[in-house]
Amino acid sequence: MTAPDRHRAGAAIVLAGLPGMGPRRLAALLDAWGPIEALARVASGRIERLELSDGTPLLAEMPLDRGDTLRRAWADAASSADPVAAQASHVERGVAVVLHGDPGYPDALAHDIEPPAVLFALGSLEHLDGPRAAIVGTRRCTGAGAGLARELGRDLTAAGVALVSGLALGIDGAAHRGALDVVRGGPGRAAPVGVVGCGLDVVYPERHRDLWDAVAASGVLLSETPLGVRPAAWRFPARNRIIAALADVLVVVESHAVGGSLHTVTEAERRDVPVLAVPGSVRSPAAAGTNQLLAEGCHPARDAADVLVALGLTPAARRPRSDRRRAPDEAGAALLEAFAWEPATLEQLAVRTGASLGSLAVNLEALVAQGWVTVRGGWYERVAP
Repeated sequence: MTAPDRHRAGAAIVLAGLPGMGPRRLAALLDAWGPIEALARVASGRIERLELSDGTPLLAEMPLDRGDTLRRAWADAASSADPVAAQASHVERGVAVVLHGDPGYPDALAHDIEPPAVLFALGSLEHLDGPRAAIVGTRRCTGAGAGLARELGRDLTAAGVALVSGLALGIDGAAHRGALDVVRGGPGRAAPVGVVGCGLDVVYPERHRDLWDAVAASGVLLSETPLGVRPAAWRFPARNRIIAALADVLVVVESHAVGGSLHTVTEAERRDVPVLAVPGSVRSPAAAGTNQLLAEGCHPARDAADVLVALGLTPAARRPRSDRRRAPDEAGAALLEAFAWEPATLEQLAVRTGASLGSLAVNLEALVAQGWVTVRGGWYERVAP
């Protein structure tokens, strides 16, 4: 990278890290003046007449006093920043910085309706080549939902489809773990793609640190914020648009009636990205959103084959799923049928089966040991094959 390129990248990094600098504001600044002049104007406060892409003033959505406060905060931070040092720190951490319109910016995002003005990447951007499927869902998922997300992530990755998700708790993380199950199994597989709403050195949620490291090592992590930027609530809807933009197809595994997953669906629909939903029990709150999507006309995703069809790929013929678990005995099989794929308490299962609590507890313990049932917070759940 030449000295002018380093200076441009450094100026863009400083601008992207300013407080309250959302994607639309950053794009407006860079489109109007380029990174170097934009940084100089922000440092001097000379941005009063700049407009966003829809014609509204840069700070129009804020009250006058807050807009003035933000302008001063930008000026203070920009005037004291060192763009060269900012660029060097990203190089030292192995983070690539690419500006929209520059060579190296991924084609997968270049023509989006709202492309990130600056993209930060840890890992190879070449992993964005080829077919991509995004899997999203609720953080408050069921065990069955997490198991299915992991299975989809594994099977799609094995079929050569890159798995895109947000590394969040619940469905997102389960899907990425499924992808990593295959990636670790040998070369020639598609690589996982993680999109986050903070700096690539700020692991969120912290309990997914191992997942972040594994995705960065075997695939690529993406963000539109520089190192050191903390997560904020408004950054996650912005992150969701990138997930939708990268997806050739979006799969919702579990979603409550309201949540970030449905925001990603909205962003996918804005981009004419096909949306598939995994059917769930009508009694499960975790499936309320996905079932509504199905009622509105989304195609169902029963397994990876349905996703491959949506991608225009030819899936392998459907085969009975192999299962290494020992088949349950007659009593265990009857008990599994009583679940109806819904979480249940011991008392609810007793009512459904008519069995005594003692014999029921023995049979449940056997099913848990065999891997057919899990226990979470006093609820028993059947595990998908």
